[in-house]
Amino acid sequence: MSLSPSSSAQAAREALAVRLSHLRKDAGLTGDELSVRCGWHPAKTSRIQGAKVMPTDQDIRAWCSACSAEDQAADLIATARAVDSMYQEWRRLHGSGMRRLQEEVNTSVAQAAHQRVYASNVVPGFFQTPGYATALLESITAFQGTPNDVPEAVASRVARSRFLYEGGHRFAVVLEEAVLRYRIGSLETMTGQLRHLLTVMPLASVSLGVIPFNAARAVWPLEAFYLYDDDRVAVETLTARIGVVQPRELADYAKAFQALSKSAVHGEQARVLIRAAIDALG
Repeated sequence: MSLSPSSSAQAAREALAVRLSHLRKDAGLTGDELSVRCGWHPAKTSRIQGAKVMPTDQDIRAWCSACSAEDQAADLIATARAVDSMYQEWRRLHGSGMRRLQEEVNTSVAQAAHQRVYASNVVPGFFQTPGYATALLESITAFQGTPNDVPEAVASRVARSRFLYEGGHRFAVVLEEAVLRYRIGSLETMTGQLRHLLTVMPLASVSLGVIPFNAARAVWPLEAFYLYDDDRVAVETLTARIGVVQPRELADYAKAFQALSKSAVHGEQARVLIRAAIDALG
């Protein structure tokens, strides 16, 4: 069985820690001796070797210098940066507000010809109305306690919808029916968002399916994920965005998306579920 993306990220951190530990041992140094050469407390060496903290670029350079292995520093730094990009905490990504990350996502969308998206909690960003996006990003900002630049972030997120109409992009989206029922913002906001889904469904670039509550399932409900071409997956958890690039894991997500799509209804059947959700709002 493949590791979960969070477990895979931890495994990559542990692999880096093992490489650094082997480097120390090959140099004939104890942990205490390496710590003295690096000029830090032995506890820091223990935490790095135990994969409890990620070493900075400066830490790696100091470690390699202490082991007379400066020629390995560049490769280890590149490895550490790749590992760091696998598991990125939202609070860190939103440290200066949300607008910058929204722009980065827009770039990712622009570069992908084909996106396969499974959403189990909220409507994907490229389908969101300004009202829905505002309500959602305000709640995230309040929860995380990060700087509030919601108006600017909303503008960047809503701008993502242009890729539905230009550039030859394709978007295959599967929503859990619950997404249609979870209320984000006011009744008016939710009504507008659901009606917008009906508006984008006929677009040539869009395939939208909804998994009914009572659908037979081959794959259980998962956390939301975005598969960009066949190159990488972004998985969204409460605390972090997890990047997946391992071919075996990418294949698992593509397989899961295919199975989830088979559980979904499309076309008029999907529109019936969306209209029912609108009617339920009163």
